[in-house]
Amino acid sequence: MARPKHRTQAAATYFVTTSTRQHMPLLQHPATATIVEQAIFRYRDQGHFLVHRHVVMPDHFHAILTPSATTSLEKSMQLIKGGSSYDAGKKLEKKLPLWQAGFTEHQIRDQRDFDTHVTYIDENPVKARIVEQPSEYQWCSARSIYRLDDWPQASAAKAGADVVDDSAELKLRPSQRTKV
Repeated sequence: MARPKHRTQAAATYFVTTSTRQHMPLLQHPATATIVEQAIFRYRDQGHFLVHRHVVMPDHFHAILTPSATTSLEKSMQLIKGGSSYDAGKKLEKKLPLWQAGFTEHQIRDQRDFDTHVTYIDENPVKARIVEQPSEYQWCSARSIYRLDDWPQASAAKAGADVVDDSAELKLRPSQRTKV
């Protein structure tokens, strides 16, 4: 069976989600969650993508990313997942698969869509009843020690560029799954 391709566009921004192997709570341990968060920002600092928001939950992570002109969305996720798996195995001296194959993506369409996904990410630890306020959760944008990148479309809108808001109704379409 052919592997579905992600719909990617140059300079587009995506809400991505990936889960741990068998949805096991492998990221509930502070050392492992920290490794994943560090991998996200290490590859961002190397110029592979921009990070606008993130949260590392016990059995998955969400992020809003804008891949660079030279890095595909698939490559961005491969770097995060592969890099964090390698680092976790090395640091924790355990060679076990950390991630489930694949990830889901949703292309951010406009400011409303971006804001909706920012809220979803920020509220994820609250909804899971891990904390009462987003800022109480250590591995997320709301409390992160890492600098977040501005969303390029928001920057363009502030500069007076035309940004289309075609979201009369906000509905998430089913995402495709690709193995990475």
